[in-house]
Amino acid sequence: MAKSGSITKLTLSEAKKLKGVTEWEALRALPIPEDSEAETDNEDEAFDWANAEIVHPVPKELVSIRLDKDVLDHFRAGGKGYQTRINAVLKAYVKAQR
Repeated sequence: MAKSGSITKLTLSEAKKLKGVTEWEALRALPIPEDSEAETDNEDEAFDWANAEIVHPVPKELVSIRLDKDVLDHFRAGGKGYQTRINAVLKAYVKAQR
């Protein structure tokens, strides 16, 4: 086990030997902020599941597209998910054109 600041690094075998130390009673005693979007037990009961519809996601189509280097660099600079961001920009453009 190696300790670095407040981070403790463990091997898998060391981690498996640990027991949970979560203080559940202390967590339950904490107040829930009024602006919290956390679900309450009543919200699920109030929803009318009889009218719910299953919506299957539309699969994405694999395409090859040529982009200017500066455009691609801009989206890649945002890190993982850059293709999703490019798709979102294109989708917003299509929506604006309709």
